Amino acid sequence: MAYPFFSLAKSKRVLPIDYRTGAVAIRVEAVPDHGMATIWDADVLIWAASQIVEARDTGLKTSRLMAATPYEILTFVGRGTGARDYDRLKAALDRLQSTTVQTSIRQPAERRRHRFSWINEWKETADANGRPHGLELILPDWFYAGVLDDALVLTIDRAYFDLTGGLERWLYRVVRKHGGRQAGGWSFDFLHLHAKSGSLSPLKHFAYDVREIVRRQTLPGYRLVIERGPRGAERLAFTAVLRDPATLRQTARPGDKL
Repeated sequence: MAYPFFSLAKSKRVLPIDYRTGAVAIRVEAVPDHGMATIWDADVLIWAASQIVEARDTGLKTSRLMAATPYEILTFVGRGTGARDYDRLKAALDRLQSTTVQTSIRQPAERRRHRFSWINEWKETADANGRPHGLELILPDWFYAGVLDDALVLTIDRAYFDLTGGLERWLYRVVRKHGGRQAGGWSFDFLHLHAKSGSLSPLKHFAYDVREIVRRQTLPGYRLVIERGPRGAERLAFTAVLRDPATLRQTARPGDKL
């Protein structure tokens, strides 16, 4: 969830993401025709993770091959269902298929790498009369195995899909992973957050955007605070906001922790 796997911008990005820290290495590459998969495109993966977890928990057989109608995916992630929304969904699938990721995460040895695309392949399906019927897509092993591992799955608040900014969506994923439901919360310095985001914005612009998110308090389920160290260095601190468990059950959806 918290690593720089996706572009945070709505404009086309072709410049690779190259992130390294300790034993973790991530390189994300895009093709000029489609550009890099965005954090909004990743909603399709959240939908897929949710379907896999739900099927597994009800005793059904799961598979990397998934089938659905565009309507099912779009309504799950809170999008419209008009012709333009369908076209945008297909463009998202193209970006997810053409973006490649090379990473050391969940590899048995530090020098080992796993390379994959977020979607191995996808196609539109039709009925016997040639009328559009739905979509089929095949997920990569790396993602599928992570979803099936209970330790690598978190729920996300439904309000996540209402977040319009790429940075605030990414920050929610960071906060959800590291803050969890711990009373003490967590914190990161701005410099570390900037590197971890993969953002192309200069640090000063990134810091300004983070301050605005803190001012608006837009991340569902969490309270954000900016703290300053002894030399004035800024840190983002976050703690979970306790809410009625019944409300949490209504708003939570399974999501991927990547």
